Amino acid sequence: MKTYPTERIRNVALVGSSGAGKTMLAEAMLFRAGVLDRMGGIEARNTVCDHEPEEREAGSSQVMALASFEWNDHKINLLDTPGSFDFAGEQWAAMAVADVVVLVVDATAGVDHTIADAWRRAARARIPRLFFVNKLDREYVSFDSVLEQLTETFDSGVAPLELPISEGPDFCGVADLLTDDAWLYEGGTITETPIPAEMADRVNQVRESLIEGIVVADDDLLERYLEGDMPSTEELERTLGAGVADASVFPVVCGSATVPIGVDRLCNYICGIGPSPLQARPMRDTAGEPVVLAGDGAPALLVFKTTVDPYLGTVSVFRLATGALGADTVLVNSRTRDSERVRTLFLLRGASSEPASDLAAGDIGAAAKLADTATGDTLGDGSIELAPPPQPEPMLSFAVVPRSKADEEKLSVALRRMCGEDPSLRVTRPMETRQTLLSGLGDMHLRTSLKRIERKFNVGVDIEDLRIPFRETITAKAAAEGKHKKQTGGHGQFGIAHVRIEPLPRGSGFEFADEISGGVIPRQYIPAVEAGIREAMENGGKHGYPVVDLRATVYDGKHHSVDSSEMSFKMAGRLAFNAAMSEARPVVLEPVSRVDVRVPGECLGDVIGDLSSRRAIVQGTDSGNYGEQHIRALVPESEIVRYAIDLRSITGGRGSFTADHDHYAVLPGAPS
Repeated sequence: MKTYPTERIRNVALVGSSGAGKTMLAEAMLFRAGVLDRMGGIEARNTVCDHEPEEREAGSSQVMALASFEWNDHKINLLDTPGSFDFAGEQWAAMAVADVVVLVVDATAGVDHTIADAWRRAARARIPRLFFVNKLDREYVSFDSVLEQLTETFDSGVAPLELPISEGPDFCGVADLLTDDAWLYEGGTITETPIPAEMADRVNQVRESLIEGIVVADDDLLERYLEGDMPSTEELERTLGAGVADASVFPVVCGSATVPIGVDRLCNYICGIGPSPLQARPMRDTAGEPVVLAGDGAPALLVFKTTVDPYLGTVSVFRLATGALGADTVLVNSRTRDSERVRTLFLLRGASSEPASDLAAGDIGAAAKLADTATGDTLGDGSIELAPPPQPEPMLSFAVVPRSKADEEKLSVALRRMCGEDPSLRVTRPMETRQTLLSGLGDMHLRTSLKRIERKFNVGVDIEDLRIPFRETITAKAAAEGKHKKQTGGHGQFGIAHVRIEPLPRGSGFEFADEISGGVIPRQYIPAVEAGIREAMENGGKHGYPVVDLRATVYDGKHHSVDSSEMSFKMAGRLAFNAAMSEARPVVLEPVSRVDVRVPGECLGDVIGDLSSRRAIVQGTDSGNYGEQHIRALVPESEIVRYAIDLRSITGGRGSFTADHDHYAVLPGAPS
């Protein structure tokens, strides 16, 4: 593939619900572009973009796939994204580097929460959008109904550019509202014809509304139109393109990816009215400032995807934010400040690759075997650090353990490399539970990641029950003596400490007080008493959980001039604390999280009812955009271990939540 200048590059993200036909649309676009001799299929497990074994086994996309191809002397970098929220991190990354988002709408299902969520994210970032209404060849579909949903759900900028010729099994072409022509797809050929007579009234009505919506964006065109001078198709397309780039007009086109019908016209629209990197919003640095896209400046690129290829090794997929990039270029990693040599450049098409000599500013490419570059890193001259793609917060955690001793040595490396491929995964090891936690967006996300770890890194991983970090505290004052006395011949061990403990307000932690007088315990041994108490608290109280929120005071004791030592008084402090603890009415504390749940309005009652059954304290609800409701609540952590799965079930996959630790509270019904 030749090198294309910036103005002829189109970076496009395909976004939509799982099953909407995004991967087949990408397949059809590659077929119409002449890249493929024939189209693959989901059931045949041979599509270009679903190339990972786990994707083909599941029959749905799980990772973002890049497919670059040429169309009408333009280069289109197509980013096919998963539709399931379990893999939303892939969608977010693609949208962060795309210049236009194609929202693929399933005509059999209409507008759903996935489309609305993607629209909200794109609207916040002012990313240009257009709609492709897919599957119009299916039974019982209505383009008009889908169009009405789009208009009602979003805003007045929704503008249909095409109408289907027939629908359902008789769907055979599209009517172009700008040129007033029709395109028929029959017998593998595409024919330009006049619009069918039976559609004329409907086409004229929609076309008039479309033109009025376009000309209002240009004062000169509007004045001419009001005077009866009809703008030319070229003028309308130019004005429409400006509205698309400004994210104020959102064209709607239609077709079917599997036939395929209308796919070539979608490619035409992407190249004709879709923004180039020069017209679209610029990429930004970590301070939020726009980075000027200049073809003659020093190159700066953002790595937005990392993957392990069996032949190429570690592959870093990047977007060039500014400057031109050639092979064998030395750049600086802004995170490590080390030099990286980009030896070879690649263009990706699913699992296959094609070498590239150089890339223009705004283009997307890949490089293999970079020494220490991770997803989100910036490579350049060191003067720019680009903002990494945002990632959704994890909602579910698995406690993972190695399957064998050999796996134990490789597990930490495999987890680190897996998180490098998928930044929406997190690995933590809480000190209180001493478990290795792999956190992600859902059950499917985590199980798929574990399968990849086994396949790619040859590491066996099992799952164990998640431990909740309970704690203990006391509810009453108590005092006790700790005596450590041992004679073993020669110097013995002797230390006696009297310790009083009393409760502190929740969240206060631990305080130590010294009330020793008269030298009954020498000054140098007082810290040893405190160390013994701290050690006893960490090892757990009556119920075996770490002890918190109390004050311990050493107020009396005895020592021996020869046999006393720091170890003696450390043991005495520990014994005194344990004895006092059993008399101080200990209770178990459970962690409580502050939870923010986002659900469709019609699910509000069911979700609040479910939260109440989890001992939640609902603190309030707020209304969001597009009928979304936000619920704020305090919920015990033990009640939301698998809440991501249950919330998806209650809301039909439309709910999401974030949870952050808030405080500890007494566990109801716990033994004292």
